[in-house]
Amino acid sequence: MIISTICFYLFSLVAVASGVMVISARNPVHSVLFLILAFFNAAGLFVLLGAEFLAMILVVVYVGAVAVLFLFVVMMLDINFVELRHGALQYLPIGALVGCVLLAELVLVAGFWVAGPTLSAAATAPTPALAQLSNTQAIGALIYTRYFYAFQAAGVVLLIAMIGAIVLTLRSREGVRRQRSSQQINRLRSDTVEVVRVKIGEGV
Repeated sequence: MIISTICFYLFSLVAVASGVMVISARNPVHSVLFLILAFFNAAGLFVLLGAEFLAMILVVVYVGAVAVLFLFVVMMLDINFVELRHGALQYLPIGALVGCVLLAELVLVAGFWVAGPTLSAAATAPTPALAQLSNTQAIGALIYTRYFYAFQAAGVVLLIAMIGAIVLTLRSREGVRRQRSSQQINRLRSDTVEVVRVKIGEGV
């Protein structure tokens, strides 16, 4: 019990510190690295809660794909972040408004859990003991039984988004050169290769 409490406070402290460094670091590459550290500590908190499936998804999807993709994009693009920060003050009112709305929602959620514990208990579905069913099996049973149609709908939405991204990359635009694999495969040898007979002593 003491070890789990120490791990909880350690993961929480590092996660909060990493989140602060994400928004305060001057170098965007350092911000992404701190974001990866925050994800790892959040995964540790999920493991302490017994949600090992969510911890695995957080590490595999967000750390292994999203955060690494952010890191490569930031490192490969030549972006002048100094110029971007000059115009950040004009978006301050909108950011403050969004922050106030999020804060109000968090207060309402906290008040709901404090004022109506019986309502929150009734809204959650009963879960079996961990000795009878693991966390991953319980999530799989819920997804493929009670939330099967919502799960399939989410898959269709992601498929449509992927097809849309592919279509946008394949569109033709003026001034943009793109690779045409069909033309490269179907071209003839006579169109691309020229045999030149060079006499002795008349080389290039």
